[in-house]
Amino acid sequence: MTPFIRVAVPVPTLDLLTYRVPTGLPPPPVGARVIVPVGARAVTGVVVAHTDAMPGRMADVAIKPFVRALDERPFVPARVVELAQWTAEYYAAGAGATITAVLPPKARGDRADGHKVRRVAALTPEGNLALRAGTAISPRQRDALQMITEQAEGVPIAELADRGISADRVARLAKAGWIHVRTETVERDPFQASGFVGPPLDDARRLTAEQRTALDRLTAWAAAAAFRVALLHGVTGSGKTEVYLRLAASVRRSGRQVLLLVPEIALTPATSALFHRAFGGEVAVQHSGLSEGERHDQWQRIRRGSVGVVIGTRSAVFAPLERVGLIVVDEEHDGSYKQEETPRYNARDVAIVRGQRADALVVLGSATPSLETYHRAMQGKYDRVTLTRRIHDRPLASVTVVDMREEYASAGPDVILSRALREALTDRLERREQAVVLLNRRGYSTAVFCRQCAGTVDCPNCSVSLVVHGVSPGTRRAQCHYCSYSVRVPQLCQACGGSFLEQTGFGTERVEAEIGRLLPVARVARVDRDTIRRRGALDALLTRFRRQELDVLVGTQMIAKGHDFPSVTLVGVISADVGLGMADFRAAERTFQLLTQVSGRAGRGETPGEAIVQTLYPDHYSIQLACHQDYVGFYDRELRFRQAMRYPPTVSLINTIVRAKTFSGAMQDAAELVARLRAASAGGSEFRVLGPAPAPLGRLRGEYRVQFLVKGKHRRHMREALMAVVASLPEVSRRTTVDVDPLSVL
Repeated sequence: MTPFIRVAVPVPTLDLLTYRVPTGLPPPPVGARVIVPVGARAVTGVVVAHTDAMPGRMADVAIKPFVRALDERPFVPARVVELAQWTAEYYAAGAGATITAVLPPKARGDRADGHKVRRVAALTPEGNLALRAGTAISPRQRDALQMITEQAEGVPIAELADRGISADRVARLAKAGWIHVRTETVERDPFQASGFVGPPLDDARRLTAEQRTALDRLTAWAAAAAFRVALLHGVTGSGKTEVYLRLAASVRRSGRQVLLLVPEIALTPATSALFHRAFGGEVAVQHSGLSEGERHDQWQRIRRGSVGVVIGTRSAVFAPLERVGLIVVDEEHDGSYKQEETPRYNARDVAIVRGQRADALVVLGSATPSLETYHRAMQGKYDRVTLTRRIHDRPLASVTVVDMREEYASAGPDVILSRALREALTDRLERREQAVVLLNRRGYSTAVFCRQCAGTVDCPNCSVSLVVHGVSPGTRRAQCHYCSYSVRVPQLCQACGGSFLEQTGFGTERVEAEIGRLLPVARVARVDRDTIRRRGALDALLTRFRRQELDVLVGTQMIAKGHDFPSVTLVGVISADVGLGMADFRAAERTFQLLTQVSGRAGRGETPGEAIVQTLYPDHYSIQLACHQDYVGFYDRELRFRQAMRYPPTVSLINTIVRAKTFSGAMQDAAELVARLRAASAGGSEFRVLGPAPAPLGRLRGEYRVQFLVKGKHRRHMREALMAVVASLPEVSRRTTVDVDPLSVL
């Protein structure tokens, strides 16, 4: 009998813990929940492994027994537990942090079944006889019994109360034997709760020749039931979603399950509505926009095996599916797939590992693939399937680049909308067509500065300027987008006491207000993190836009991809170069992807589309090539830069950030780590260490940040050497963040 179990508990700093199996008890299976002692507390963990041998370092320690098992069978499928363990190891995260991503809400306590229940009253045979006879019951009792007969399966007690039937009367009817009251589980349905109106589903739609060829190849690979990764590289509007739908239908007919990942909650309403219409009750959704109860119920449906298709954002990669045959990662290039807190996993790469372990086909779809994905396809590691033409051979949007330096010279420095964009918006209003305006920066003004001393209003906790929010001057507040610090916009400079404060720069709030001022008849709405906080707000807004109850949609990058609005014929891009000035080697790639994606929102219906791109750097290669949707040209140009500078995809990269209360303390600790790491690799050429140096975001939430980069060809060796060095300094390790395969080095 196995004497010990290894358990992951949802405590971020803890690795696997070892517990003794009490004599006479069978060991709980891998994936089962157990109550275990952790210090003075009792917490719920998940069994990860069985072992017959006590870990060597614990030979002289009395191993505590686990308290009790909550499950006789695996609560989390063993394959998902293994995937979580791989994630913890690859991304240098503790098992405790990773197991949290696997468990659903309401699953971490002794009685954490999380089910919603209701009491239902149903008529008994005796009650039916009494109702028919009518002699032994009062009029009020007859009314209650008659009401209960309206629904064959019974009436919820809460509904009876709403209709004037008190709990006391229900109890008396039950005592008389005329009704039976039962308790039943209620599954919360996110599809019913959402009022989103998605695109129509046309079963008679015909595939293009390219779609048919792509679908035939992908279907054959899926039918082989062997691991394979395919890049579906299709221009915007080429019908990738239709290919996903039909491929999913083929996989479902074979009895296997489908997992479809989308990068953001903003894309789930349309995608899930489309798949729900095609597959009905077989579809489940998983994302943080659902209530905890909805997420719990959807997770349990998946776990029971009553779901054939799961649609979700990043964390859905750990959905408890048992028979995965197809995994689709839509918009695979999107940075939202990368989690920016521990465990810092990339759901795209975890999905590939899951597909490998399930002998499944993994499809990575994008019009603008990440350089890593496209590079692997060019090396033959992934298959490449292309869609080069739009549906119905509709042309790509024509693109006009506006040099804002000329606009400022002729109209002054406060111009937000160029003359070309103003005229185009006016034209669309007259033609009753819709427009999308993108600015990847929220707020009203981006900074407050003093004309007397040139000082700015900065966050006291982070090394950033505060962003002004609020259209009305009397309600404006200056906020930090990192730590949420907020203060009323000051009237006097904090540095010199002067009264010459000005607000500069602009975000989506200011753009929305400016369009409303210039075009007062336009119906304008905004989509950014500030406007979709309330549950259901995003669904309602997108539905209004789809119904053409709005003329102009202003938003950040969440409106730039995936959406299909046939009446949008104009896309305007404000400050297209906003990301190019960032100290990040991926800045040009992100700019190219964003501009290409948002331009692709225009002209997806019968009317050709137009995109107007405003920039201070009209000659930058990322902007020029995005305007022509020339992905191959951009890839060739950007790859040469990455090779010269030794950045991914030509090498592997690990970013390490050390935090401390003082800058000198952070620099000293980072320097010690770097010295030990260089000593560990002395004489070898497996990797290089760059730094330490102040991080671009030098102070965050009251802590100073120093970073160093590890570059090399052998990621595993780099990771193992780094983690060994970090573990050798326990005090420093608690203030150290290791990011394997970072998407940002800020």
